[in-house]
Amino acid sequence: MELRFLGSTSEHGDCPTLYETETGDIVVQGDELTDPDGIAQLLHLKAGETAVVIPRALLTRFAPKE
Repeated sequence: MELRFLGSTSEHGDCPTLYETETGDIVVQGDELTDPDGIAQLLHLKAGETAVVIPRALLTRFAPKE
């Protein structure tokens, strides 16, 4: 899989960050949601899936508009 860097709101080069795959899918790098109450509210979380906390500013600045 080839990833293309879209952008980050981090000032130090780590997460949160957005990437785009060659198929146009978006990959999100960020801190894992670890709050038990928050996790309990997730719908249909499958084995192998995790939730990532992403600042709104990252999505509004760098997420594809199409």
